[in-house]
Amino acid sequence: MEIMSNSCNKSKILIFGGTGYFGKHVVRASTSFGHPTFVFVRPATAQMPPSSLQLRGEFRSLGVTLVQGELEEHEKMVSVLKQVDIVISVLPVSAVPDQIKIIDAIIAAGNIKRFLPSEFGCEMDRITPPLPPFEALLEKKKKIRRLIEASTIPYTFVSSNCCAAYFVNFLLHPHDPRPDIVVYGTGEAKAVLNWEQDIAKYTIKVANDPRTRNRVVIYRPPGNIISQNELISSWEKKTGRRFEKVCVQEDELIKLSQSLPSPDNIAVSIVHSVFVRGDLMSLDLDEDDLEASCLYPEIEYTTMDQVLDIFLVDPPEPSRAALE
Repeated sequence: MEIMSNSCNKSKILIFGGTGYFGKHVVRASTSFGHPTFVFVRPATAQMPPSSLQLRGEFRSLGVTLVQGELEEHEKMVSVLKQVDIVISVLPVSAVPDQIKIIDAIIAAGNIKRFLPSEFGCEMDRITPPLPPFEALLEKKKKIRRLIEASTIPYTFVSSNCCAAYFVNFLLHPHDPRPDIVVYGTGEAKAVLNWEQDIAKYTIKVANDPRTRNRVVIYRPPGNIISQNELISSWEKKTGRRFEKVCVQEDELIKLSQSLPSPDNIAVSIVHSVFVRGDLMSLDLDEDDLEASCLYPEIEYTTMDQVLDIFLVDPPEPSRAALE
């Protein structure tokens, strides 16, 4: 297959997982920055939900090239990779180990200028081990990191912290106006909640930046550092309502992480890590660290106050897909 493009001065970007919860934002950001954008997708089937077909139609209207194939089709991937410059993987949690197939194809192609694996989330090499279900997931991601570092593939590892829309829906339930809100632990631990569209914009900038080659970039805009108690207080002020706080203690989360099936046990372990232990803010940034809002001050990121304003007017639909 021959990929044609009129945008000669822009990097060609191939995205794996581009039709997923976060992946669609990366695809949109890539096209908004003018990059010839290609998405490796599974072949369409009659059983595919209408929402997936609609998203593929949107991508085509944006000028995206959809490359239909499976990760097992090594030669097809190599053929496509030889015609692009940058590869971004936003495959879901369940497909993290499958990135080994992408790495093998990138090595065989031999021309990729940058690879961003499906990491995002916390900076996994700099936090103390979380609860076992989450730790097991991080170990799979670390294995991919070590493989990339041991290869000749130029990379950037991204620590984007939490998706704001996902966790606002999870914590505040704006689509289900109930009188209570669950507070995990004391509610005082600081987290970093970044608007999905902003994470996507930073990711495209990072992928094309020579300063980020073979580095880790952390997305920690100061306006998005917030505790659960602060989030609830802001929501109460904006809605004019008062919510009853139902506390879930740390020991209960630990028990749930041990008894629930996957992926629910992973989700509980992430909640424990983020909102009880405060792992996203446990590492101090120094002058050698690369932080996205400092690298790209021209991007006006969406603060958590602005995110809550969006939820007041037109709240995004909740989704489980971000943790599956």
